[in-house]
Amino acid sequence: MFHLFQFTVEFIGVVLLADFVSGFVHWLQDAFGRPDFPITGKLFTQPNILHHQQPRYFTRHGWLKSSWDLLLINVAIMLVAFWLDRLTWHVWVFAIIGANANQIHKWAHRGPKANGRWITWLQKMRLLQTPRHHARHHTDPKNSHYCTVTNALNPLLDGIGFWEALEWCIRKGLGVKRRIDTTVRSPLRRDISSTSRLSPSRTDSTILSET
Repeated sequence: MFHLFQFTVEFIGVVLLADFVSGFVHWLQDAFGRPDFPITGKLFTQPNILHHQQPRYFTRHGWLKSSWDLLLINVAIMLVAFWLDRLTWHVWVFAIIGANANQIHKWAHRGPKANGRWITWLQKMRLLQTPRHHARHHTDPKNSHYCTVTNALNPLLDGIGFWEALEWCIRKGLGVKRRIDTTVRSPLRRDISSTSRLSPSRTDSTILSET
């Protein structure tokens, strides 16, 4: 019985760790990704901006197109763990969830008919993030609910101001401010972001229109 309890606790911990890492990457893209950066701008930031403009657009992509980058990263993690002789079931679970974080994100943008019975059931049981929960990320000012795997971490992280604290540290320590999100309709949010390093003549929409 103790071993089952220990396994359950460790399994939940690994799932939440994968959820947190996915949220951290998501926050990093939203807050500091620049669409005009070499390589990362076109590969990651521009699709991220498009997602904020048209949230359901990426649901038309297949698994590989939406998850190739996560797949490569998590395969690399597994290879390093294997080389260090640390390829435990924890690493397997983390890598499987990590590689599918964008797919789980995609499910949160689709309805029951598109997701099918099993995914819909997992969402209803709160084992996967629900569309209602994730919709809060796409509600102005779009600076919360970054974790995309479960509903568990976002209330905690947003409640303690975790992401705002990270942005404050980066702003004070490195002088780098959060990127302007031109999809945000709130005038207050635009005023707060107006001092971003990204020039007004090179906003998200301008750069996307050039590609």
